[in-house]
Amino acid sequence: MEYVKVADTSEVPVNTKKIVTAGDKEILLSNVDGSYYAINNKCTHMGGSLGKGELEGHVVTCPRHGAQFDVRTGSAVGQAKIAFVKMNVKDEESYQVNVEGTDILVEIS
Repeated sequence: MEYVKVADTSEVPVNTKKIVTAGDKEILLSNVDGSYYAINNKCTHMGGSLGKGELEGHVVTCPRHGAQFDVRTGSAVGQAKIAFVKMNVKDEESYQVNVEGTDILVEIS
């Protein structure tokens, strides 16, 4: 396990998100009320980019079919929906985040 610098704190203001790369992983980095969190960027339903979705509080909504994830843990908190059919989604992988000075670091394996 190693920590990789993915961003500077000035790049992710409070209550915003940013797509970053750590190793070969595309990660959604979120700043919720001054704390940083990292989860996979691709929705577990059909691979939509969570970075293109809306962040409200600690929940990001996939722009494709509305699946929702808690950015603090990666837990799926809302089902995907196509037309009138709701579909369960799996949790996202989450990553440990450390801040050293103004550097935001994400732990990858």
